[in-house]
Amino acid sequence: MPTLRDVRRRFRVGLCELLVPAARGARPLLVVIVLAGTSDLIAQTNPSDPGPHPQHAGSPQNMPPGMRGSRNIHVLSHIPLGGFVRVTDIEIEQEMSRPFAYVGKRWQPSGFDVISLEDPEDAAVIYSWRIENAELHQGWGSSDGRYFKLNGRYYYVQGTSYRQGGPDSDLGAIVFDVTGLPDVSTVEEVGRIRSPDGIPSGFHNIFMYKHSDGRALLFATTRSPRNVPYGVVIYDMEHFLAGDPNFGLVGSVPLPEPRGTADGYHDIYVGYHPASGQDRFYGPGPEVTMDGGMYVYDVSDVANPRLLTQIVGAMGQTGAHTFVPTPDGRFAFSMTLGEKPMLVWDLKPGLDGPVQNITRPIGSWTSTWPNTLHNFEVRWPYVFIAGYEESLQVVNVMDPTNPYSTGYYYTYSGPHESRGPGGVSNGAWGVDVRNSDGLIVISDGTTGFWAFKMDGFEGWNGDDWGVPDVSSAQDWDNGPVGERRPVS
Repeated sequence: MPTLRDVRRRFRVGLCELLVPAARGARPLLVVIVLAGTSDLIAQTNPSDPGPHPQHAGSPQNMPPGMRGSRNIHVLSHIPLGGFVRVTDIEIEQEMSRPFAYVGKRWQPSGFDVISLEDPEDAAVIYSWRIENAELHQGWGSSDGRYFKLNGRYYYVQGTSYRQGGPDSDLGAIVFDVTGLPDVSTVEEVGRIRSPDGIPSGFHNIFMYKHSDGRALLFATTRSPRNVPYGVVIYDMEHFLAGDPNFGLVGSVPLPEPRGTADGYHDIYVGYHPASGQDRFYGPGPEVTMDGGMYVYDVSDVANPRLLTQIVGAMGQTGAHTFVPTPDGRFAFSMTLGEKPMLVWDLKPGLDGPVQNITRPIGSWTSTWPNTLHNFEVRWPYVFIAGYEESLQVVNVMDPTNPYSTGYYYTYSGPHESRGPGGVSNGAWGVDVRNSDGLIVISDGTTGFWAFKMDGFEGWNGDDWGVPDVSSAQDWDNGPVGERRPVS
């Protein structure tokens, strides 16, 4: 007779029959059991237009009513933005005089929404853009988005990633002039960037950076087949806006071998390092291979990046997805796919030279082991995490060897593994923080846009914490900390 464990192995959801022995002389009792878990629920007929229902059913993320978050996290506003796995990354402008956030919308029709936060407790979508001929485009389309300021005007860059089999498989980004917001009639597309060397699938991730030489640079990830030595390309946006035929391409960042796959870097970060006077690139990738690693490059001269240190072949590492440093560049936080925690790395041994390759983390943190995390925003001593099903998590890392939870809110309320067995990449996708007032924003793949405040976090400036005032937020007027050097 099969055991309950045997049945659970064969059936995740459905009606399972068990013969239960009865007393001697009596007939066995037929018991029908409904087993909860993940299983096929609704077939997706068009992979470029999923939903509106989960592909798989499973254990729900049950939270008692009114207890979805810790008492120190407060919801200011929430806007649903399209349903099942429709939302990608989020970007918030840093100037209080420009209270706008940008949220990517994927699948058909893909594009982005602009959200007004003039009143954070009454957030509203004020503008939406969608790609032309949306039904012909394959893949998820809009991915990461970033804004920048140049010569007194404001621009938004929407990264795109379309598959072959439809138009624009080489389209990497679309740039919009958004200076006139909140007057949406003034929003204007100013140009498109095509990926170099005919590489398909565009730019999965982008990062806008105010370089120490004063340039506004776009770092964009590409696929990296064997004939391509790089995993990121770099564009001078002033050259792009001036009509440069190469879209302003000024450099690239190598992706060392072995790679194990044709994918390139994933969720990248670029930041200034005041102690050395270097502009540093932090690149994890490829994402889904045991050969994936995390690399730190000096990109002060973007035409000649120089490898500073790396994390390759570390214990428990399965590819590389997210890699973000502390403001002083001493420590870094990483995430890889699968049931893996956030790992904390001490970069000093590699940067100072005693070791060439760092292989042992000094700390780790996770909210629950069956799930994975996604994107990080570091505002020392906090790491703000968009954790897919784990939603918004705030972690205190003042002691990097012993991180601990300091706040959370579950924006995701759907079933576990809604995208199939192991498919936990649904829920909080992106996170951003407005340094001026500490406003926290989340883009949830299914539930949409969220805005939060955390008790005691009224804004962030590195000087207040005794660390460099360096984060993903750029000072577009003054540049990073330190003296401006001439363009190399």
